[in-house]
Amino acid sequence: MRPTIAVVDHGAGNLVSIGQGLARAGADIVMATAPSDLVGVDSVVLPGVGATRTVMDGIDAAGMRGPLTDLDVPLFGICVGMQVLFDSSDEDDAECLGLIPGVVRKLRNTPSLPHIGWNDLTIERPDPLFESVPDEPVYFVHSYAPEPTDPSTVVATSEHGERFVAAVRSGAVSGTQFHPERSGRVGLAIMANVVAAASRVNA
Repeated sequence: MRPTIAVVDHGAGNLVSIGQGLARAGADIVMATAPSDLVGVDSVVLPGVGATRTVMDGIDAAGMRGPLTDLDVPLFGICVGMQVLFDSSDEDDAECLGLIPGVVRKLRNTPSLPHIGWNDLTIERPDPLFESVPDEPVYFVHSYAPEPTDPSTVVATSEHGERFVAAVRSGAVSGTQFHPERSGRVGLAIMANVVAAASRVNA
């Protein structure tokens, strides 16, 4: 049975390419624009591009802040969608969802900002998100990255003048700073693992 995954449409995300990647991996997709769209799904994906404040304003305008923090299914955030999983961001002094303790800060000691392009990952600990994922570069577009309070939530890191957090997990909440939907075979494998986690919800 194909799991149903809600992709949150808060007005600032690569919805089409993310939805296509998840569908290709075996999921039925709901583009969620209201809290009712999150009811009965097996997983939720929270995309994000641009500024933190824009993403959070879109989430609040859709009435989804509370429903996203109260989910009982896996939640996967992408790029700014991962950053807003944390308590706050120095970008726009934004208050975020508070699902993972920590603060998002601007990259320092970097050769250039934003950090755009392909970069290698270092997997810091085993995680279902990276099961059977090729050891290949992934695609980043960002100037900020999270600094988790609990180091054990860090799943992967990368480097751009300094080492930064590239993937996280806290229970059923996970995310990547890079864009799986732009990351070739690695991204497809990660999205397949997101779909597999959704499939286990009602197994």
